[in-house]
Amino acid sequence: MRFLHTADWHVGKTLKGHSRLDEQERVLREIVRLVRAQELDAVLVAGDLYESAAPSAAAQKLVVRTLMALADTGAEVIVIAGNHDHAATLDAYRPFAGAAGITLVGAVRPVDQGGVIEFVARTGERVTVAVLPFVSTRYAVRAAELVTNTPAEHTSAYDQQLRDILGLLTSGFRTDAVNLVMAHLTVLNGTFGGGERSAQSIFEYAVPATVFPLDAHYVALGHLHRRQVIAAPCPVYYSGAPLAVDFGEQEYEPVVCLVEATPTTPARVTDIPITTARRLRTLRGTIDELGTFAGTVGDDLLRVWVREPAHAGLRDEVIDLLPNALEVRIDPEFATAVTGSRPTIGVGIERTPLELFGEYCATRNTDDPRLNALFARLHDRVTGGA
Repeated sequence: MRFLHTADWHVGKTLKGHSRLDEQERVLREIVRLVRAQELDAVLVAGDLYESAAPSAAAQKLVVRTLMALADTGAEVIVIAGNHDHAATLDAYRPFAGAAGITLVGAVRPVDQGGVIEFVARTGERVTVAVLPFVSTRYAVRAAELVTNTPAEHTSAYDQQLRDILGLLTSGFRTDAVNLVMAHLTVLNGTFGGGERSAQSIFEYAVPATVFPLDAHYVALGHLHRRQVIAAPCPVYYSGAPLAVDFGEQEYEPVVCLVEATPTTPARVTDIPITTARRLRTLRGTIDELGTFAGTVGDDLLRVWVREPAHAGLRDEVIDLLPNALEVRIDPEFATAVTGSRPTIGVGIERTPLELFGEYCATRNTDDPRLNALFARLHDRVTGGA
């Protein structure tokens, strides 16, 4: 069988206040064209369809159109919720999606209630897909008890609870089928892309690769935005995001993974580059030096570090030279030290709460990643991100 593995679309994500919905539409159209051209058996979307648990109508329209177009190719379309998605909403639309040939799984489900999807590939091979949407630490015990039908209070270890869930979901794997796992989570030793939600990526949310069963032909993961292979007893892959969602992800090439597998052979994975998104670039230099880039950056979206002291009108000068500059900052080497009791936060809409908190800590000469992580977790809990 042949299938496509993709994840972390983050539709609705803005960059420094700039909407990227047009780019996201081009990328998703490119993915649909790939699936149609390859005549695939399935498309696995491993979570984070949306940037927000309350996506805009335009973002929802784009995702729905894309999923329906993928199903129209004749492929099985299987989608799980990520930590950015609203699981209950995805489950609410399961009947409508099912009528269109799309399987949505918002929350963890028992084997006989949608936790395992089975179908027959075009070539006649049986396929079994165990699906594990994102599980927050707050609901891990409840999810484990739902699947195993046994009390799970004896352990508070997140990785053990996920191991128990996966053990049940994959217990029906067959030797005459292609056995797949799709999950949205953080695996230990995975490399971060740069745009992941910190509170749901570190500390107690990381699990070892040994949670996946030996007899899985392929494990399709979402959550980390960098395409990578995880060392494990079976093939474990993050497809990465199909477009860079943040400047921290500007250096790597977005792809989707084309996977071929049979019941008796290991999975063979081919990366297919996604080329329709605008490139993200960081430029550094004086105003004069930045002027030399003006004719070379094309349509790229830019982050600019100015290597000279601040003066009135500096930002406007940069924007005149580089209209696609979404962020303009003074290189720390040339920045005036902050001495006041309040942070210099600039335009609030351009910064996340975590960035604002980091700037506040900087004014207090406090630089502790643990404090930032704690703030991110508390903010996530207050805003209902889990």
